[in-house]
Amino acid sequence: MSKFGLYGKFTVKDGERDTLAGILLDAAKEMEKLDACEIYMVNTSDDEPNAVFVYEVWSNESAHRASLSLETTQTLIKRAKPIMTGMERISNLIPRGGKH
Repeated sequence: MSKFGLYGKFTVKDGERDTLAGILLDAAKEMEKLDACEIYMVNTSDDEPNAVFVYEVWSNESAHRASLSLETTQTLIKRAKPIMTGMERISNLIPRGGKH
């Protein structure tokens, strides 16, 4: 089974980007506990002040799906929903290698 990568974009209400980035960084800390999560990188861009981008690499797609049902993940999603205005899966990726 090949690795699974994902690049996503979350948009938020004006002035809430840092709040969402903090929530997603909390998610990243939780992902450190999962061997199947190899990379969970939270990013922002000066060009999009109301967006947070997440790059993820998982051992497989099933592991990623399973992570979404974890109690800690559900709690973080509930914290984020009130400030979010959109979510976009920019691309599913097939990681080939490199430095991580």
